[in-house]
Amino acid sequence: MTSQPSRQEVLRWKRFVFNEQVYDLSHLDAHWVEYQDNREGREANSYKFKVTYGSHCFTKEDPNLSEAESSLWIYKAPKEDRHFNIARYNLSKQLPSIIRSLGETDTLVFFAGYGNFATVKVIDFEGVKTDYFVVFRVFRENRAFRLHVESAYPRERGKVKKVSFFAIASNLLKGKDLPKPRK
Repeated sequence: MTSQPSRQEVLRWKRFVFNEQVYDLSHLDAHWVEYQDNREGREANSYKFKVTYGSHCFTKEDPNLSEAESSLWIYKAPKEDRHFNIARYNLSKQLPSIIRSLGETDTLVFFAGYGNFATVKVIDFEGVKTDYFVVFRVFRENRAFRLHVESAYPRERGKVKKVSFFAIASNLLKGKDLPKPRK
């Protein structure tokens, strides 16, 4: 099934302020990305996706904070209140460029379970190489293509089953079921 009911995702994220420090979230505002499939031996196609991001890209409770401290770090999103997380926030600044790279031949896309897909980028975060696990889903919404980043967080990749991003986009265009991992 390639179509899902319309979901209202956040189009413009409001900033978070803590102790007069402003954390701008405009890099996670909705935007459009067009991917060009120019792979050799294939018909050239262009796929345009509206990209949105979930709050799990910059929120996660910090177990090191006391209950009183933790309550100060609440980000009030339209759907739920969650704990703002500085590490996830800092990593999230790279999400738009990671999402733009999904159609590049050297970008690994794989099955993430529950009908989602993922990509992992190794990035340097505070001098340490980190696997940045980015989980997303794709679907049609009002005849347009949508790509919604569900979550993004540091995690080792482990063993994965690859899938071509353009196989996903092509199936979406043709109204076919999205690819599933082979058993």
